[in-house]
Amino acid sequence: MRLINVAACNLNQWAMDFDCNLKNIKESITRAKNAGATVRLGLELEITGYGCEDHFLELDTITHAWECLKEILVGEWTDGILCSFGMPIMNGSERYNCQVLCLDRKIIMIRPKMWLANDGNYRELRWFTTWKHKEQLVEFKLPAEISEAISQDSVPFGYGYMQFIDTAIAAEVCEELHSPMPPHTELALNGVEVFLNASGSHHQLRKLDVRLRAIIGATQTKGGVYIYSNHQGCDGGRLYYDGCACIVVNGDVVAQGSQFSLKDVEVVVAQIDLDTVASLRGSISSFQEQAGSKRVVSSVPVPYKLCQSFKLQMSLSSPLKIKYHSPEEEIAFGPGCWLWDYLRRSGATGFLLPLSGGADSSSVAAIVGCMCQLVVKEIENGNSQVKADAIRIGNYTDGQFPTDSKEFAKRIFYTVYMGSENNSKTTKTRAKVLADEIGSWHLHVSIDGLVSALLTLFQTLTGKRPRFKIDGGSDIENLGLQNIQARIRMVLAFMLASLMPWVHSKPGFHLVLSTSNVDEGLRGHLTKYDCSSADINPIGSINKQDLRTFMRWAAVNLGYSSLADVEAAPPTAELEPIRSNYIQIDEVDMGMTYEELSVYGRLRKISRCGPVSMFQNLCHKWGGRLSPSQVAEKVKFFFKYYSINRHKMTVLTPSYHAESYSLEDNRFDLRQFLYNTKWPYQFRKIDEMVKEIDGKKDHQDGTFVGGMGVIAAASGDPRPGKIEKGFFTSAPHPHTGLR
Repeated sequence: MRLINVAACNLNQWAMDFDCNLKNIKESITRAKNAGATVRLGLELEITGYGCEDHFLELDTITHAWECLKEILVGEWTDGILCSFGMPIMNGSERYNCQVLCLDRKIIMIRPKMWLANDGNYRELRWFTTWKHKEQLVEFKLPAEISEAISQDSVPFGYGYMQFIDTAIAAEVCEELHSPMPPHTELALNGVEVFLNASGSHHQLRKLDVRLRAIIGATQTKGGVYIYSNHQGCDGGRLYYDGCACIVVNGDVVAQGSQFSLKDVEVVVAQIDLDTVASLRGSISSFQEQAGSKRVVSSVPVPYKLCQSFKLQMSLSSPLKIKYHSPEEEIAFGPGCWLWDYLRRSGATGFLLPLSGGADSSSVAAIVGCMCQLVVKEIENGNSQVKADAIRIGNYTDGQFPTDSKEFAKRIFYTVYMGSENNSKTTKTRAKVLADEIGSWHLHVSIDGLVSALLTLFQTLTGKRPRFKIDGGSDIENLGLQNIQARIRMVLAFMLASLMPWVHSKPGFHLVLSTSNVDEGLRGHLTKYDCSSADINPIGSINKQDLRTFMRWAAVNLGYSSLADVEAAPPTAELEPIRSNYIQIDEVDMGMTYEELSVYGRLRKISRCGPVSMFQNLCHKWGGRLSPSQVAEKVKFFFKYYSINRHKMTVLTPSYHAESYSLEDNRFDLRQFLYNTKWPYQFRKIDEMVKEIDGKKDHQDGTFVGGMGVIAAASGDPRPGKIEKGFFTSAPHPHTGLR
């Protein structure tokens, strides 16, 4: 037997906070050593933090990374344990994203990343160069201060593996696992048995299965031990890294860390018999044949043993059942952990939420409540860092600390119902009941006087006073009156967030939370600089359908039963007067359902469809219920209002990234914000296709037969009763206006 003990990490790093990052790295090494591990895998760019972005272009960042590595190497941290550290390195004039592999106070080799992540939220090619020389290792001259400190002049640099006396180990960095020709295939044929993947992978709803399938597949047919470490937490931006460090042996998960946690350091360990890897490979004929004709990969000899022989006292790790969270749990725990990191690191002492009693703001309130529950639970589990942060943020004195989530919420969470004459008693009551269930400090403010004062000022200036459409006013008047209410609420929210802590003799300030969801942003169903303009937004990349299922889950599992009533109510902005014959409804205002918006969003972003391609796909998807001309009208209506309102995305509040069709204007969804909203060429092509299809129908007994485009992976169907005459020609909602 060749018994080896290996460790993977989840670390909550903070971009550019070298003290914090170094402390976490040292703690993870200590825990790995205490567990008997001889291999400790860190994270991608763990010394600097992954989210440094353009700070990677500063030489200071690289210098500080070397200084931190030097502090590790001159101490006893790497004694008797192979450690992999992630950091940026300059080799000549090129900057590389590297794994530095160290043992016994020496650097064994440096492995630069060959395939960089450069799509979606990632821009690694902006800061780093890909390593292109796969055929050889080169000698890298260490910086003078490192060379003097560890008495080592140079180190092998490039693509290769480490050949120990008893096994072979290689690094495969993050994105390389998901590339079309991943390095682990070639490395396995060269005899590598242990693969180290240091990652910086962010959370996205329903994404974990994709990641785990790739990790499992890396060793399922080739054999091997795959160790995966990942960042966990918010290191400085919109992303939440969701950890889930794991160890896989021959396709079986034998160790798995948490996906959502408030811990700064988590280490998972497995004890493995490497002879099981050799046995599997020896039993696969195709592996043997391909290994016999492999391309030889460079190696670095390391005269050191990492394994032990047969030892009765050492129990082997067994396959585990993989732990997955439901999408509802992901919405609760992911943004909840992200909010806690943002709160404790921003210097703020709490949150303020404009709570309308509607679905979106109630979902945000529930997520904050979940955060408070997580904090109290983690303190009960003995987490001293969370306890210290909670004492500071909650302004506890005399040895007190949070023991009840509702009491903690009362200290750090303000909710404000900003009512007007257009709001119903029902939404006011729902907001108050939910606030009581969560424990927030709840306020009710009437904005009617503020609205009236502004209208009086306007009347003094112009001699005119606008009226709502239902009272005889024009569309322009209707739009202006609603936007006034929305923007007053934004000003009031920031005023209360900055002054209410002072009123209660508490230090600091509160962060204002936004409550717009991804579907409303896609349609532009929000007023520019209203309550959608806040400090951060926990749900800005979550769609309405997922939020509704989350509310049903949270009503039971978080103990906020009033959410069931909120979820069952029709979404409304309550910005127009309520009459016996009229109630403002969001989906009527938008001219489309939330289900339809999710389909449009996935086709536009994930399937990269323009108007014509979207029309073709939806003819297939909705052809059994809608005629081609009705599908065409829907597509043209969507693109018209998407392009009219695209400018709003340029001032979108930074939001938690959770959805693959997120609208983040300057990070994830790089499209222009000035359009010809008539789309003359594209819409003309759609009209020509409709005419062609109508002509074919005349020869096929009126039955529509598809045959255009490829069906895209989208979900949802249009609701019945939404295509009556006038549906697409109703007056635009105020949230769709250019201003």
